Amino acid sequence: MTSKQTYSVCFCWRRRFKLALAEAPSEIKTLFNEYSENELMTPSHLKRFLVDVQRQEKATEEDAQAIIDSFRHFHRRGAGLNLETFFKYLFSDDNPPLLPSHGVHHDMTLPLSHYFIYTGHNSYLTGNQLSSDCSDVPIINALKKGVRVIELDIWPNASKDSIDVLHGR
Repeated sequence: MTSKQTYSVCFCWRRRFKLALAEAPSEIKTLFNEYSENELMTPSHLKRFLVDVQRQEKATEEDAQAIIDSFRHFHRRGAGLNLETFFKYLFSDDNPPLLPSHGVHHDMTLPLSHYFIYTGHNSYLTGNQLSSDCSDVPIINALKKGVRVIELDIWPNASKDSIDVLHGR
């Protein structure tokens, strides 16, 4: 299941990264199994997933069918999504991290310096900046504490086929 994903980087340019996972992680498999039947996620299953998990209360079966139709070139059976296609959907532009329909609910007309944004600097470090290791545990802890922006220093790995999160090179 190797494919490439395109991400906007700092609103300045777009970069394509190869998904390195050979298969969907166990959490995704569990989720797929819960919201599918006979290894197929139909429009009604996908709608239930959108409402229950994604919290898209206004999702309809027509919305779910449109998503399935947009991924029809990835699967053979047109009746729904298989696990691989569902995994692709989760990382696609059809599944944005924030829904535009939710809109902005704060006054955002003031200069940026007038707002408090809870951020994490070097969020991935397990200790001090000079001698600590990188890990996902501090990031998870920061997000649980309410951090809204995290910093990641990402670099191409030695074989240039993936990325590493490192503090400097």
